[in-house]
Amino acid sequence: MKTLGNILWIIFTGFWSAISYILAGIIFCITIIGIPFGKQCFKLAKLVFTPFGKNVSTNFSSHPIANIIWIIFFGWEMALGFIFMGIIWCITILGIPFGKQCFKLAQLSFVPFGAKV
Repeated sequence: MKTLGNILWIIFTGFWSAISYILAGIIFCITIIGIPFGKQCFKLAKLVFTPFGKNVSTNFSSHPIANIIWIIFFGWEMALGFIFMGIIWCITILGIPFGKQCFKLAQLSFVPFGAKV
């Protein structure tokens, strides 16, 4: 199921989302200050490309200052977008597994520093 889920995810959602996170990561890595944020974008791109079969565990307390900066400037918009997409996916019974993946991605996009995939 996870292979089929990842293939369908790449076709419908994952490819363009991963490309956008990779481009954002490259833009962040232009400056030295942005490199840690760029690394988190690459982490998100890896999970967005194939989320089925992967678990996310977040740890806010490992990097609280970086997570707060991330939440203020980037995280809440990304998390809100994934929550909205998850709700849209969950309208149909066949879309519920994809909606669950969106909710997992919302969790990671809200606090990526210290999270393990």
